[in-house]
Amino acid sequence: MVKVYCRNTGTTRSFVEGLTLLEILSDFEFEQPYRILSAKVNNISQGLKFKVFNSKEVEFLDYRSYAGRAAYSRSLCFLVGKAAQDVFPGSRISLRRPISKGYFCQLHKADGSAPDPGDAALISARMREIVEEEIPFRRHEVRREEALQLFMEKGYEDKVKLLETCDDIYITYYSLKDTVDYFYDALVPDTGYLQVWSLDNYEDGMILRVPDRHHPEQLAPFFEQPKTFECFRETVTWNRYMDLSTVGDVNKACLEGHANELIRVSEALQEKKLVQIAEEINSRFHNSENPLKVVLITGPSNSGKSTVCRKLSTQLMACGLRPEFFSTDDYFVNREDTPRLPDGSYDFDGFDTVDHALLERDVMRILAGEEVEVPHYNFVTGMREYNGKKISLQPRTILMIEGIHALNPMLLPGVPRERQYRIFINTITSISLDDHNCIPTSDNRLLRRVIRDYNMGAFTAVQTIRQWPNVRRAEVKWIYPYQETADVLFNSAYLIEFAVIRNHAERVLATVPKNCPEYSEAHRLLTFLHYFLPVPDKEIPPTSLLKEFVSGR
Repeated sequence: MVKVYCRNTGTTRSFVEGLTLLEILSDFEFEQPYRILSAKVNNISQGLKFKVFNSKEVEFLDYRSYAGRAAYSRSLCFLVGKAAQDVFPGSRISLRRPISKGYFCQLHKADGSAPDPGDAALISARMREIVEEEIPFRRHEVRREEALQLFMEKGYEDKVKLLETCDDIYITYYSLKDTVDYFYDALVPDTGYLQVWSLDNYEDGMILRVPDRHHPEQLAPFFEQPKTFECFRETVTWNRYMDLSTVGDVNKACLEGHANELIRVSEALQEKKLVQIAEEINSRFHNSENPLKVVLITGPSNSGKSTVCRKLSTQLMACGLRPEFFSTDDYFVNREDTPRLPDGSYDFDGFDTVDHALLERDVMRILAGEEVEVPHYNFVTGMREYNGKKISLQPRTILMIEGIHALNPMLLPGVPRERQYRIFINTITSISLDDHNCIPTSDNRLLRRVIRDYNMGAFTAVQTIRQWPNVRRAEVKWIYPYQETADVLFNSAYLIEFAVIRNHAERVLATVPKNCPEYSEAHRLLTFLHYFLPVPDKEIPPTSLLKEFVSGR
């Protein structure tokens, strides 16, 4: 007999060896408003078909948890891939970065013919049939050579490249009747679990929509994101030109000695974009009817705002402008006046954390021609200080303001929109592990934050991971709603970023104890990073945005 402690109930029960989590679940009674999709076993995410042979601690999870959503989404990706093959034999579906809480996917038919607007409806109908059949997802663990042979026979070049460049001895793949696929983590037990989704035409492909994270019984709301999609398309198009659409492609390029070349090209692409932005700002600055006065820059946590601001300032100076820069962080209210979250901790991300009334007064005075002393926030004392920094608009001077609330229309309501230039910095990961395994949209930012916090001695990896959900919630509330109001979106992600970060992240994530809840996320990130061949960062230029995170500066 084995003992299983259930965190959902706080109780322990004994079971015969070899039962699955799904079989064990029925013996624990607790409130289940939504169907259980996966579990954490000793703080490691597992599927419900995981068999228990030793005493364990288990926490059962539904869609409202990250692990539950991930298992559901992976299974849904398998479902759409199988349905596409059933309807269009020999075809394949490629899924790329999530767009508006859904997955953008494209159908590639075997005969090379262009997709038809009616294809989504045909695939969707087949998906519904498969869901109704409640077909089990079967897990197979085989030697790496056997898996590679299977995927080569199926023509899955993306999976072959990925697995050829990782060092696993055994490979786990899944089957859905006669269709096989590879996923780097667990799926739900069967297709009957996949009740809420839709597949709709979108741009030159389709959007696979998923349930709402807070209300899994309904679809997540869909919002048009034309600027975000265009930024994504721009990066994907370049990747396609270079034959670098998946991690396997990038790994192969690194093995062939092209890592330094990829670093240089990534740097050049970002500099090229900054030059274009600077030239547009310069053009609008000299507009005689509505001269540009303020450049506002924002982005989510660890998107590289500070470095982008410095590099853009250099490009603006090359255009003959004189940028004057300050951050909304310097207008934080004193620590004792900082709003608090429901749990009593400080809310450092809310709009009222900034003394926006004072900030607006100072900006309006500067724009009116006055010389204004601006504050500096002392994060050690939690106090706003005045140290003699003064700003005034001299000839050819342009004001630059950076901060998480910079695009919030409530920040500077007195500045006409035509006098503002708005920049949103994001990290749009353009590659996938393979055609059916997308990279989570915020993983590079979380890894950047874990490394920088640790190197600076600010927070341990445990503390950073623990705080991350609060950071993400604040971003969804205060930052992303204004993404599409930007004049331009700047992508700060690097094609080879994860390969460089791996060298730094592994040692930091290894400090997370296995007996704490944050180990689950650390383990997931370590598993994910092992797919990337490590690339030393000695070739990264000292001015690179990545240096902001890996050097501890």
